[in-house]
Amino acid sequence: MKCKMSSFLLLLLAVPATRLAAEQLIPAGSLVSCVLAEPKLSSKTANIGDPVMCKVSHVELYGRSTLPYGSYLVGRFEDYKDPGHFVGKGWMELKFDHMVIQPDTVIPVEARVVSVPGYAVDRYGRILGKGHTTRDIIEWSIPILWPIDLLNLPRRGPRPTLKEETRLTLKIMDDIGIPDRQPQQYEDDTPRLQRRPSAYQPSDYQQPAPAPQPQVIAQPVYQVQPVYVAAPPPVYYVAPPPLPMYYSAPPPMMRASIPYWGYIAPY
Repeated sequence: MKCKMSSFLLLLLAVPATRLAAEQLIPAGSLVSCVLAEPKLSSKTANIGDPVMCKVSHVELYGRSTLPYGSYLVGRFEDYKDPGHFVGKGWMELKFDHMVIQPDTVIPVEARVVSVPGYAVDRYGRILGKGHTTRDIIEWSIPILWPIDLLNLPRRGPRPTLKEETRLTLKIMDDIGIPDRQPQQYEDDTPRLQRRPSAYQPSDYQQPAPAPQPQVIAQPVYQVQPVYVAAPPPVYYVAPPPLPMYYSAPPPMMRASIPYWGYIAPY
């Protein structure tokens, strides 16, 4: 009886161990970032219950990637409130309830929005708008601006609007298990796996015939006879005689006669 009880306890302990080995656990309280796929999400473009998809970013836990590439969270446009004309801010709420892992794995998830760039998020996961609680008192205190204020009076405050590729930060509320991706086994039929050593082959195994060796044909060797070529005759170059050089004598120097004028002394 004791042996049966011990076997039963070992079986119960082996089941959770096998499950933990086949799944990656993401504990509750983990933060997951995702990128919104909607081009422009607000209470003006979506109705309550419309599906919302958010692509999950790369997540690492203990130095290991936990979510495969291409995973995304799917949720709903849960609720909203438009801003009032005089008092109140608008808000909207997104609720994500399951995760899709490629190619066709669906995991139930309970996640809450905790951070959105440019907007405040309350403790219920509602994205709060930037509207003012009351109308600007300063503008109404200036009588000159009353016509403009009267025109803007019917308009509501700004709604919270999420643009395309807005990054949301979600908080996982319960533990979730991500199944491990088992590598596929492929049969390799390459010749390198088909070759076996002869020691492992059965006794009736016949060795393949050796490949024929290439035949070497000897080429005849011809002796090269030296050929003597007579040296070319020398070429003599006779320089022409130098040309005579003639020098002309300079012209003779002529002295001009200078007339002399004198006076004859009287006797």
